Amino acid sequence: MSEYYGLPTVKAPVWTWEIPAYFFVGGAAGAAAVIASAARMAGASTELVRDARWVAAAGAALSPPLLIADLGRPERFVNMLRVFKLQSPMSVGAWTLVAFSTAAAAAAAADLVDRASAGRIPVRVIGNAAETLAAATGLALSTYTGVLIGATTIPVWAANVRVLPVHFGMSGMGSAASILELLGHTDPALNVVAAGAAVVETLTGISIELRGSEALVPLRESTSGTITRIGGVLSGPVPLALRVLGRRSMTARRTAAVSTIAGSLLTRFAWMAAGRESARRT
Repeated sequence: MSEYYGLPTVKAPVWTWEIPAYFFVGGAAGAAAVIASAARMAGASTELVRDARWVAAAGAALSPPLLIADLGRPERFVNMLRVFKLQSPMSVGAWTLVAFSTAAAAAAAADLVDRASAGRIPVRVIGNAAETLAAATGLALSTYTGVLIGATTIPVWAANVRVLPVHFGMSGMGSAASILELLGHTDPALNVVAAGAAVVETLTGISIELRGSEALVPLRESTSGTITRIGGVLSGPVPLALRVLGRRSMTARRTAAVSTIAGSLLTRFAWMAAGRESARRT
């Protein structure tokens, strides 16, 4: 590593395991909100809409504690909300998380009240409005983390600033669809969504392997490279093959779903490990 007056030229990321876990949970939750809204507007089953709302709400409940755990003290998260800075991915992300969490919780709560009251309490309009807001902020939540790490001086992240938002967003979409499949939903549209996400993940992996940039070496070598390749295979080619060749088999779809979720989670940790390796090599 190059040094300047005894200090490293590029500081390695100090984030702990909670941050890649947050990237995964937040991405899947945000994508689930998008699926819930799309499913309702497309006239899909009420059970799919309900479960997608609750997956989004569960992720919304888990995301802030993961972020706060890494920050160390809750007041640090509150301080991030004192000012909104459009030019700061961290500031935009914090506000997006708050807006998403509120909307996702409201949508799930409205669904609960509607079912408990057998429709006698008119909360459906409120729930649908909250769901729409959750979908909009969820789309931002599932992609902004890629913008966040891309807007740094870590070479391997900066070199993929345009790739990371799409990569994280589609990875979250594949995970959300897979979670809903494991909850028992067999809608063909979920298989199409998850297969599309797997296509993007496969192309992302191929791009990483073929691009000759020195900055991408941590994604191909050492421990970070191994994790990257395992995560990429599990979230891309494996589920894609299972979904295309076994699209009529629920066993194949569930296996693909498990593979997608595992690969998506590993991918987040792989990018964190690659960031540390990249800083070390600089």
